[in-house]
Amino acid sequence: MNKYLEQLVSLSKIDQEIDSFEPKIESINKNLKEVENKIDKINIQLNNYDDEIKDIQNQKSQNNTHILEFSAKIKEFSKKSAMVKTEKEANALKIEEDIAKEQLDAANDEIIRLDKILENKESYKKELFTEKEDLEKQLEQIKLEVQEQMKVLEKDRMNVYDKKTKLVEEMNQKVLGFYEKIRKWAKNTAVVPVKKQACYGCFMRIYDKTYLSIIKGEEIVTCPHCGRILYKESQEN
Repeated sequence: MNKYLEQLVSLSKIDQEIDSFEPKIESINKNLKEVENKIDKINIQLNNYDDEIKDIQNQKSQNNTHILEFSAKIKEFSKKSAMVKTEKEANALKIEEDIAKEQLDAANDEIIRLDKILENKESYKKELFTEKEDLEKQLEQIKLEVQEQMKVLEKDRMNVYDKKTKLVEEMNQKVLGFYEKIRKWAKNTAVVPVKKQACYGCFMRIYDKTYLSIIKGEEIVTCPHCGRILYKESQEN
């Protein structure tokens, strides 16, 4: 294998190694993001509960106002009953009083119902707070773990970048430019091995003449089908 081709194979492997750091970083941050998302969802739920609780409290306030109004009416009816002169007036007053009492009972029942709903909402909210506190503790622990893992990963990545910088400085710029041009569309498959006389980029069979050139390794050969740079691995039969 000639010097330039050997450098291209090494550079391709280094680039693959560099690109492999991104999924590693995503993997490290996965648990962190999952817990953060859970906390965000709980915050949304807590805000919803706050709105619902506020609405229930407003309903209770309205019903308490109605209770005061109905109670005042009933007292007023009691005073009026002493001043009634005819049976017809007494019956009419009695009907109004009964309606007011029914409305008062309904308002009291509604307060009881709202109190139960409010109690449940507060209970659910308390459970969510507890869950949130546990997740926040878990998040802090994960953050510490992520920081340590990222330190190691960043150190490894810088070592790989140093290897690439050193190699690129030694390379012929025309050869490097040719490689970068192919890498723009082929990504990490810009340089691929030939196995069983097939390009391991497009998996098309290589013509015999081209294959012989690849085996010799004296020049840079590209796949006649896809244009990737080809080389023969030493361990291949």
